[in-house]
Amino acid sequence: MSQLSKIFTRASTGMDAPLVTIEVHISGGLPSFAIVGLPEGAVKESKDRVRSALMNSQFKFPNRRITVSLAPANLPKSGGRYDLPIALGVLIASGQLKPKLDMTKFEFFGELGLDGLLRSTEGLLPAVVEATNNQHALVIPKDNQHQGALVETASIYPCGHLLEVCGFLQGVSTVEKSQIDIQSSVIYDKDFSQVKGQYHAKRALEIAAAGGHNILLIGPPGSGKTMLSERLPSIMPPLTTDKALERASIYSVANKPLSLDDLQTRPFRSPHHSSSAVALVGGGANPKPGEISLAHEGVLFLDELPEFPRHVLEVLRQPLENGEVHLSRAAQQTTFPANFQLIGAMNPCPCGHFGDGTAKCHCTEDQIDKYHSKISGPLLDRIDMVLDVPPLPKAVLLSQSKEQIESSETIRARVLSAYNRQLDRQGKSNDQLQPDEIEKTVPLDKENTQLLEEVIDKFQLSARAYHRILKVARTIADIGNSETVDKQHLIEAIGYRRNNNA
Repeated sequence: MSQLSKIFTRASTGMDAPLVTIEVHISGGLPSFAIVGLPEGAVKESKDRVRSALMNSQFKFPNRRITVSLAPANLPKSGGRYDLPIALGVLIASGQLKPKLDMTKFEFFGELGLDGLLRSTEGLLPAVVEATNNQHALVIPKDNQHQGALVETASIYPCGHLLEVCGFLQGVSTVEKSQIDIQSSVIYDKDFSQVKGQYHAKRALEIAAAGGHNILLIGPPGSGKTMLSERLPSIMPPLTTDKALERASIYSVANKPLSLDDLQTRPFRSPHHSSSAVALVGGGANPKPGEISLAHEGVLFLDELPEFPRHVLEVLRQPLENGEVHLSRAAQQTTFPANFQLIGAMNPCPCGHFGDGTAKCHCTEDQIDKYHSKISGPLLDRIDMVLDVPPLPKAVLLSQSKEQIESSETIRARVLSAYNRQLDRQGKSNDQLQPDEIEKTVPLDKENTQLLEEVIDKFQLSARAYHRILKVARTIADIGNSETVDKQHLIEAIGYRRNNNA
């Protein structure tokens, strides 16, 4: 006599979580335990963990031929998340567990310790989203309960031990559904009120935050480039629930679960200039998100931009255009979101003091040209705004003035007003407008057309640069509550672009 059971779970392939059906068949023959269906090392080892967990939980391990199939067979499976569903399948197929609940309405996740304790599973959040969309409840390890409960409509049953799961399925014990209270208020430690002076830079960052524009800061060491950049997230529009959930899913896949306090904050990622291309865009045998995906819906800050290897910077070109990164590996193709806002920072020359005025520059013209040439033209073309950040005057630095410095909250109110104007007008931020959309949104009169023609001829601007000028001008107009883009808006936008091609 043979017995068969079916249990549902999900695999983890990037941001996707395809359904996996675990079939357990117990039949006569020589005792064996085989797992089929393209399992990787950790899954193959599952049979040893399951055997010990069952025996240490006062169950009998069937001394028969056990075949476990993970379907679909062409989908690679990795990690210990399949331990719990395999164990339940063995118990049901051997008649030791007779669930009173409808097993077709549940999905199970969790690695088993040898004593039957459930251990946390990485990359669980995408599975919670998919299961909820299919109206399935989930049984997960207690260590994952806060992560799973981020999906408000999900039915999550957190358990700590195999016996607890069995008792729940048999109806002899109850498991409380997991619920959390997500705070809508976001608190940032770093505030623009802590930055003296640099009003021109603050203005540029306000424009960048309102329209989602990429920006490059050029200035000598100690001028405040990093300090200003670190405070950009504090003035960006707050994340919507859907965007916060998408961000949390990325961090879940990267095995960097977010705390509730960080859930709705804009990320700020600052990789070192020695980082590899894989560290930046993601990758690996089982692809994991890189820095650009961890910066999704937030800021990617690249300090000392020319010090990054050129081939590393070049991988940013496609994500900057599309807002996502495609990773191709032998086993699979994976796409990760990467809609980040790039802030680059660099010195004006190798020694850092060209045009400083406070220190003498010792660099030759060739050295300066070589330093700037480390950043390719196509990458610069994708940067909307370039800004000189001069050193702070001594009088401002040493000033004990009680003059109130504008806070991030005040600036964020203007940013949010401009951002909402964009959503009302076109349903997205200005940086996401396509060329045909921006030309409709920014109709040019004869005078403004002539102005742009002169700028294009003088600085040899590309079509991309032209459209980015229009996007920045549109954002400047939105901050000023102007329905139309006037000449002064264009002139300010051109000023941010002109440095890029000077």
